[in-house]
Amino acid sequence: MNKIINREYFLLAIILVLGFIVRLYKIDNPIADWHSWRQADTASVSRIYLDEGINVLFPRYYDVSRIQTGATNIEGLRMVEFPVYNVFHTLLIKNIPLPEQVCLTIRKVPRCYQLDPIVVWGRLISIFSALFTALFLYLIGKKFLGSWGGLLSAFIYLFIPYNIYFTRVILPEPMSVAFGVASIWFFLKYLDKEKFFYLITSGILFALSTLIKPFTFFYAVPLIYLAVDKYGFFGIFKKWKLLVFANIAINPFFIWRIWVNRFPVGIPHFEWAFNGDGIRFKPAFWYWIFGERIGKLILGIWGLVPFSFGVISSEKKYRFFHFFFLGMLAYVTVFATASVRHDYYQTFLIPSIALLVSHGIISVWNKNLTAKLLSVASIFLMFYIGAFQVKEFYKVNHPELIVAGAAADRIIPKDAKIIAPYNGDTAFLYQTKRYGWPVVDETFDEMVARGAQYFVAVNFADPDVAYVEKNYKVLEKTTQYIIADLTQKIK
Repeated sequence: MNKIINREYFLLAIILVLGFIVRLYKIDNPIADWHSWRQADTASVSRIYLDEGINVLFPRYYDVSRIQTGATNIEGLRMVEFPVYNVFHTLLIKNIPLPEQVCLTIRKVPRCYQLDPIVVWGRLISIFSALFTALFLYLIGKKFLGSWGGLLSAFIYLFIPYNIYFTRVILPEPMSVAFGVASIWFFLKYLDKEKFFYLITSGILFALSTLIKPFTFFYAVPLIYLAVDKYGFFGIFKKWKLLVFANIAINPFFIWRIWVNRFPVGIPHFEWAFNGDGIRFKPAFWYWIFGERIGKLILGIWGLVPFSFGVISSEKKYRFFHFFFLGMLAYVTVFATASVRHDYYQTFLIPSIALLVSHGIISVWNKNLTAKLLSVASIFLMFYIGAFQVKEFYKVNHPELIVAGAAADRIIPKDAKIIAPYNGDTAFLYQTKRYGWPVVDETFDEMVARGAQYFVAVNFADPDVAYVEKNYKVLEKTTQYIIADLTQKIK
């Protein structure tokens, strides 16, 4: 028995180590790859914490424009998720220094990696969050599917190519998912042991998860199912411990929302995320969510085979998986427009999908040799086809942003506000390390009156560049960028 247990833990350790290694791919990439604008917004909060000190009640970022909130946000307030991720991020950077450069020889070819602490630590937090999630998925899978089901659940979660990329990004989503999945596990432990400690721990983890990202409220669907299954619908209202759990799990989010609502200028528009373009349940909704995202990008088409086997299982002991995925269907339905527009919104679906795929494989594995071969082929093709699509996410398509940002940081005073137009994309603004506008949203005279002092651009086809070059003093111009002083107008 001990040999079996040791083998199981050994295999789990291998899965976790390999899951860590594959996420190190291009960890030194600047914040200019896929969804760089969203990553830049998150990293900005951490960098400002580093420069100005941690203030959890007033997180700020570099964008002072009115794009996201409808009003000029001159202080750069970012009143969205509670900055748990950013506090961790900042403390790690401050207390665990990284070498500026790491040189390795791979296949007899030496290569040196420049390590930006903000970038590397930001990605490492997401990577460790993924490993944390995989560990608890292993425990959940083991409870329902046995040891091999637990190992397979962790393996599928860690090696879906889509999830490899989106759990090494500088975003709070992976941390939110980690706390959410851990909360589910401790809730399961409470139902088994009925020890209040497990329930309190589950509530705290759930609260942290929803404070980071409220989308994990939908993780409550399997929790409600489990509680009703054990105590009955009316029985759960008689369990005072469950009411305590609900208060711990939910109230912190609403307290935070009450606080941030005092600062509407720092709250980005969010109504669009629900059904802003009316796409919910239209043909395009089904195509993008179930065809392109779940079917192709995440499951690589062939992963639908074991996933389907997991879905069609009718045994009661596996209904937890179905309710978990049902919660995710409710999530993409409620946040229909956001789920269609942005593929990182599907990060929250991966734990339930990993469990269903693992369940599908386990359910058919012992039927015959054909079932085994089909399962192995399906997983292999799922990974291969998924990797073929996701590989484009790692590319830095506009290196000129980094070059221009470094030049701006060298030339422009630290406390100056700038205009760094890039179609509203804040990734360029982040590279300059300055507060400012990622778009020209008023006349230049009006923006100067609001505090804009410098102009940095990389798109010479933009008519604003020609206007600035004609009317303001140019400090530096190359084939890649232009920097002008808006306080020195040419008469």
